[in-house]
Formats: sequence, structure tokens, C-alpha cells
Amino acid sequence: MARTLVLWLPPLAALSREDAIRPAWLRVDDGVIVDSGQDDGWVDAWEKPHDDEGDDRMIALAPAADVPLRWHHYPDAAPAQAAAAARIDALRDALGEAAALHIVAGQPAETGQAVPVAVTTHSAMTAWADWLSARGLSAASIIPSAATVPPPEPDMLWTADVGGEAIVRTADRAFLSDPELDPLIAGDRNIAPLDAEQMRDALLLSLAAPPLDLLSGAWKPKRGWSIDPALVRLAKRLVIALVVVSLLIPIVYAIRLTSDTSRADAAAVAIAKKSGIAAVDAEAAEAELDRRLAAAGGGPLAFSVPASALYDAMRDAPGVSLKTLTHRTDGTLTTTLAGPRVDDINKVLLALQARGYRITAQPMAGIDGQQMANVTIRAVP
Repeated sequence: MARTLVLWLPPLAALSREDAIRPAWLRVDDGVIVDSGQDDGWVDAWEKPHDDEGDDRMIALAPAADVPLRWHHYPDAAPAQAAAAARIDALRDALGEAAALHIVAGQPAETGQAVPVAVTTHSAMTAWADWLSARGLSAASIIPSAATVPPPEPDMLWTADVGGEAIVRTADRAFLSDPELDPLIAGDRNIAPLDAEQMRDALLLSLAAPPLDLLSGAWKPKRGWSIDPALVRLAKRLVIALVVVSLLIPIVYAIRLTSDTSRADAAAVAIAKKSGIAAVDAEAAEAELDRRLAAAGGGPLAFSVPASALYDAMRDAPGVSLKTLTHRTDGTLTTTLAGPRVDDINKVLLALQARGYRITAQPMAGIDGQQMANVTIRAVP
């Protein structure tokens, strides 16, 4: 259910005198006036709890005494152009410093429609904003009270009671009534009171589609960011799910790795058993297999393993040659390397170390200007 509190702002004269202000007010629910008064009853009417969560808003009506209205007519201008021209004309006709004035023009729906223009001051807007703030209120919009009075019939003037103010409405103006000036303004035209029901319907229509809003320009509320609680809850759930998944991925991976390792170890133990090796785990089976290969002259201690590594290392150093090469059963390879420079021999040694072999080298005098070194290579990294 949509609730709207309509509150009439006090005239500036009443604010300056610090009178006991009892503003007129209405409460509108779903387009129907359900409560009204000219007292402090709006507090209870507004704060009264209701069952349905709806769009609650507060609309303030500025007094005609401080915000008179005039309608400008530009038959051939587009709506936006007509609104801009109306503001310029209102500024030209207004009294006082331009910087102190707050001029607001409505925008007609179609070309050729009259443009309502309200003229007030920034000091008045400040006073009303402070008055609302002191009561903990924030207006969704501020509509001139004079703008709610519909136009009269041709050759007539309306007088209407709006929030305790007597407002005169002509074809192109709306202002606070003055018993002495009204007849002079009317001239030959008749002044007739506007029917209360017709005025009420016009007021509700103005609330639904305001002809203009004083909260514009410098007084337009700054847009605030609101966060949907439902989106916050969803974001929290997604973050929690992301954390859970992030933790589960390495856990599942570790479980799978452990399971695969266990199966591989069991397969290795089974293969070793077929080869006649009794071992409690894969590590013991590997150690026993290496021992038997070493005893047979094979496995990682075999001549071919460190020798192939040596020949691969020498491939990147074409100037280095082998002078001697011997192999022991413990996997140690002993060789004499010769090269034109010490750097060439070191290149081979560094390549072997990069493969994980333990190297010892003893330089010696060469022949024919070559550099030589006795090198020992441990076959097992």
C-alpha cells in the first residue's frame, strides 16, 4: 500500500514571528484521502504502523504567500524550449537579485501547452528545509500550493481554500487572495469559489503528477545509494560458497593424490613381489631393486647412466674431448677432459651439476696448449 503524507509548509512570516505553527496536512493511501487536519495529528497519522510494506513518501506544499505562480504560453515552442524561455522571462520580470532567486519551471507534456513558473528565494527554501529537518522529515518533493488549483472557466476567476490559504486562480496566474486587490484584478470577470470536491480531485491529481517541483536545480536532492538487503544476503551466500569451494578443491585434490599414490605404491609392491622381492612398501621395494641392479651392474649405477649425461653435456661444448674414461661398480665415473679453455671444461661440469650429479674436478697441465682436468662424476644424484 502506497502512503503519502501531504504537509503544508508554514509561511515565512509565521516562521519569522516564531508563532505556534499548526500546519494543515493530509494522509493519502492509494490515492484516497484517509485522514486530514490542521494540528499535530499528522505525527500519529504518519507514524501509524501498517500491515503492508509500501512506498511511503512525504510531499510538502509551499504557501502561495511566498510562491506565486504564473503560466507562460509559447504556442510554437517545443516543451523543453518553452520551459527554458519561461525561466528567462520569469527572471526578467522578477524583483531582487538573480542569485537570490529560485525559479522553477514545469515542462509541458505537449507543444503549445502553457508553462507554469514558480518564483521564490533560496532563503525561503533554506527556512523550509530547516523546518522539516527539525521535525525529522525529508520531502520527496515540494509543490507550490497555488499549482494545485485548476484553471477557471473563461471570463472567471476561482477562489479556493487550500491548506488554510485563500488562493485566487486566473487563466495565467495563481496567488494569495487579497480582499482589496481581488476586485481590481478581476475587473469585469466574475470571482466564484471553487467546489471543494473539485479542488480535492485537483489536489490528488497534482500529487500524482506534480506540475513542477521546487526541489530542482540547486535544491535537487543528491542521489543516494541504497543497497537491497536481499542482494546483500545473496552476496554473503555466494562469498561463503566461494570460500567453501576454494577449500574443497585442494582437499579433494589431496585426497585423490593420496589415493592414487597408495594405488601406485600397492602396484609397485605387487610387481616387486612377482620379481621375488618381499617389501612392505614401494620405497623398500625400490631400494632392494636398486641394490640388486647395482650388484648386477645395472640400474642408475650402470655405466650408461652417467656416461650418457656426460656425452650430452659435451654436446654443447664442441671443443672439449675425452682423454680417459673409467667406471666403478659403485656408479662413479672418472674421466679426463681436455679443452682449449678452462671455461669450455667448466661448461661441461656445470651442465652435469644441473642434472643433479655431484662433481669433483682437479685441473692439470695440458699438452699442446690445451687445458685438462681429472673429473669424478657420482652416478647417483
